[in-house]
Amino acid sequence: MSGSAEPAADVHRGRPLRTASRVGTAVCAVVLVVGHVVTGYVLLTAYMVEPDGPWDGQAVSNTEFAAGLGLAFSVAAALLTWVFVKAEWLRRWWYAIPAGLALAALLRLTVLTPQL
Repeated sequence: MSGSAEPAADVHRGRPLRTASRVGTAVCAVVLVVGHVVTGYVLLTAYMVEPDGPWDGQAVSNTEFAAGLGLAFSVAAALLTWVFVKAEWLRRWWYAIPAGLALAALLRLTVLTPQL
């Protein structure tokens, strides 16, 4: 008698966990998307600023600062992604977004840095 009651109890216990998992996935996705939008905006700023001439060292400094900040944001997003993937709320493809943003920041800091 108790053997037949246990599977029914497991079925009812599984539903709140599934709902909690979906809510956790949605919250994690929203947090990461907001972080990626902010990082993308900072990197867009880094790419849009160009020096007006050989005297405009401030523009180069601003570009380097924005690219460094974007790199820091993408590392923070990658760490958050790692936590969320380990908790099984998100899938592994979420690593691609911070990796792409970090690559864009590194390119702006090295190869595509503005020249005076």
